[in-house]
Amino acid sequence: MITENCMKIILTGGASGGHIIPLIAVARKIKEKAVDAEFMFLGPKDNFSKKFMEVEGITIKHAMSGKMRRYFSFLNFIDAFKIPIGIIQALWNLLWFMPDVIFSKGGCATLPVVIAGWIYRIPIMIHESDANPGMANSILAKFADRVAVSYPSAQIYFPAEQVVITGSPLRDDINKGDKENARKLFSLLESKKTIFVWGGSQGAKAINDKMLEVLPELLKNYQVIHQTGENNFEEVKKRAGELGIKVGREGYHALPFIGEEIKDILAVSDLVISRAGSSSISEIAANGKPAIIIPLENSANDHQRMNAYSIAKIGGCVVLEEANLGEHMLLAKINEIMNNEKLRNKLTENIKVFYHPDAASRIADGIIGMVK
Repeated sequence: MITENCMKIILTGGASGGHIIPLIAVARKIKEKAVDAEFMFLGPKDNFSKKFMEVEGITIKHAMSGKMRRYFSFLNFIDAFKIPIGIIQALWNLLWFMPDVIFSKGGCATLPVVIAGWIYRIPIMIHESDANPGMANSILAKFADRVAVSYPSAQIYFPAEQVVITGSPLRDDINKGDKENARKLFSLLESKKTIFVWGGSQGAKAINDKMLEVLPELLKNYQVIHQTGENNFEEVKKRAGELGIKVGREGYHALPFIGEEIKDILAVSDLVISRAGSSSISEIAANGKPAIIIPLENSANDHQRMNAYSIAKIGGCVVLEEANLGEHMLLAKINEIMNNEKLRNKLTENIKVFYHPDAASRIADGIIGMVK
């Protein structure tokens, strides 16, 4: 354990669960290994990171950032000015905090922080969670000392001496959920199988729409827990009502956002329908759940499709393309998985390969080792 001096660490990432939750998982591991560790989150201003970082007692500071688009948009010109401003803001905050290490979850939002850290010659580690690295992390790697990756396929995009395969860092308790807690919370029947529809921390409107199309038929045989996203909740609630389905009754439970209860929901679920974010896939893998993965169309560098098919290639999930997601196909796939025990067992065992229980610990060790 490090106790002689207080180790200072900057955490930076975008405004989504896929970025914030892994940062917290690594921070918790560092606290276990290094008692005197002080953290600051430095990144874009948003309610999501604020909500989670404050619970952990982590100081929050902000640095503006722009989005890097591969297509023409007038917003590209506006965002081009945000990055230099963000670098100045990051330089100022780093000057006062002066960390020993910066840990970046990657992505456009972290670009100003990583560049500012490089200017100060602060050691930097970034984490690439996807099978196919995005443009932002390809740039950030040039300023980083080490790159941790989740997928073996991603290592070819970075210098061999710089990269290490760790998997995705998860909270220790993510696969220690309590089925009974979930049953009590949602009044679930033990005699009926449960489907968890999960569009990521911000929800997925396309998945919401498809699920509503098949919801009346699904509820004849199954119970559904549906994470809609905060911006989509009222619309989903209204449309379900138009179908004669009241949220919280008749086996349908819609929530705008899911926090710590995620582990209990995953524990009680018999099938997960999810986007292809690396953190979501990792949490499904940690719980060994059969899954239908629906990649986000036009995701940056097509990373969601790459993530999904990397798992499907080893027989760990069923992939349905959003563009081909007809009502009958979705319902048929759900019923096939729910009623085929052999297929369910195969999906359960194969997806577990993507669970790396020591990922957060290995990254924490790497960060501590970078302290001069």
